[in-house]
Amino acid sequence: MKKLIYILFIIGLVACQSKNNAKIETKTEDQTAKEEKFEFKENWESLSNYEIPQWMKDIKFGIFIHWGPNSVAELHTDWYPRWMYLDNGIMNPQTGEITKNKPHPAVAYHKEKFGDQKTFGYKDIIPMWTMENFNAEDWVNLFKKSGAQYVVPVAEHHDGYALYESSITKYNSVNMGPKKDVFKELTDEIKRQGLIYGASSHLAFNWNFYNQQEYFDTGNPEFSDIYAPPHKPDEPASAEWLANFWWPRTKEIIDKYQPDILWFDFFLDRPEFAPYHKKLAAYYYNSGLKRGKKVVLQTKNYKYESYPIGTHMLDLERSKLDSIRPEYWQTDTSIGKNSWYYAKNWIPKSSGELIADLVDIVSKNGCLLLNIGPRKDGIIPDDQQKTLLEIGKWLDLNGEAIYSSKHWKTYGEGPTKTELGHLSESKNKNFTQEDIRFTTNKGNLYAFILIPPTENIKIRTLNTSNINIESIQLLGYKGKIAFTQTSKHLEIQFPKGTNLEHTWVFKIKPQEKL
Repeated sequence: MKKLIYILFIIGLVACQSKNNAKIETKTEDQTAKEEKFEFKENWESLSNYEIPQWMKDIKFGIFIHWGPNSVAELHTDWYPRWMYLDNGIMNPQTGEITKNKPHPAVAYHKEKFGDQKTFGYKDIIPMWTMENFNAEDWVNLFKKSGAQYVVPVAEHHDGYALYESSITKYNSVNMGPKKDVFKELTDEIKRQGLIYGASSHLAFNWNFYNQQEYFDTGNPEFSDIYAPPHKPDEPASAEWLANFWWPRTKEIIDKYQPDILWFDFFLDRPEFAPYHKKLAAYYYNSGLKRGKKVVLQTKNYKYESYPIGTHMLDLERSKLDSIRPEYWQTDTSIGKNSWYYAKNWIPKSSGELIADLVDIVSKNGCLLLNIGPRKDGIIPDDQQKTLLEIGKWLDLNGEAIYSSKHWKTYGEGPTKTELGHLSESKNKNFTQEDIRFTTNKGNLYAFILIPPTENIKIRTLNTSNINIESIQLLGYKGKIAFTQTSKHLEIQFPKGTNLEHTWVFKIKPQEKL
């Protein structure tokens, strides 16, 4: 009898607990429902309610992928579709003005490799982009080993070609080239392996991208789907083109592929796109809310301040900041110093250089989107794979100082200044052993020595007026770290027997809460 009473008591207890859990779950569902009822309006007041989601702030390192028919040329690949037609000189992409009288080198290169532009245009290169060795699983395995937590493949570039199945243009990867939806194959695999995925659109520049001449196929209205309708070089994108081509393709990416990150290149900020700035943000943010996801719109504000602070996430091309930005931001750059797409003359940055840049960016409340350029057959070149794996090895050891970290009250110290402005990275000087950066995570302070030291390390910022230190550990080093702290600086004795590569990371436990 006692045993029966005990069993009934346990059953009752479990039932009560289930009811409590149901109440908790219901409350959570109610809260979610309230969030889902909110809808962004097409005005800046409403869009100012947008907040960059925490998941974006936690994932500090991502992979960018420039791939497509451009890769077939193997030289001059970034803007090859534009440059191959510049037979009368080089034009300013913003104004259409001729800035150099000599033809672009890609003009002669194209004639030698493919034939005369008048008979073999860019549209004729598209079928040669076959991606026969493309393996999405291998790609994503590599990305995970690199330590990346998000991936943003190019969905469409300036050339107008869609790397996805499009109902708007026949110039897409299912209809021409690989004859399959390579974008979907890749993003499905990215999701399967647990990474965040995005899509980048560079289509806004398509209107002004090509040198349209009557003697080239670029000037033929029959091919306006790829070359844009014929118009004057400095003529802004027409309202008709925006409404019937650019906007439907943008919506198609959002609706069909549901990217968590939507990245836009320059030209989106131009005045003719103004009617779509608020429309785009509201439509995309609301699409995320409908599926219970806070999404991220990344734009450049390249020439014009098209998106106010607090309505999007700022992206800087091949450039960084010289201080902490309160609003989270991103640098996009390439492993290739001279190229985004694969090129035979690709000049790579070293893994150590890229790691130091990653740390510098994260210390200033940013993240790094690092580009690779696969070959036309779908193979990621060995040297690029090696670079990614070396970054991954460093992040395996030091990831606690990067992922989910936050900036400290100061980003760091050191003599090396950062040049500002889009495309300014080539002006930056190399970091030194005196360049220090900081992040915080779970109550610890992390001090990064951007260039591996060869002697005792002095950090002026970490004097006793700023912080009282309990202990210091060098990540990846088993020995004890000796240090002295004064009102002038922290001095760390150079540890013997280290074999650490690239940026060193000291984990500092403070006596008080940071």
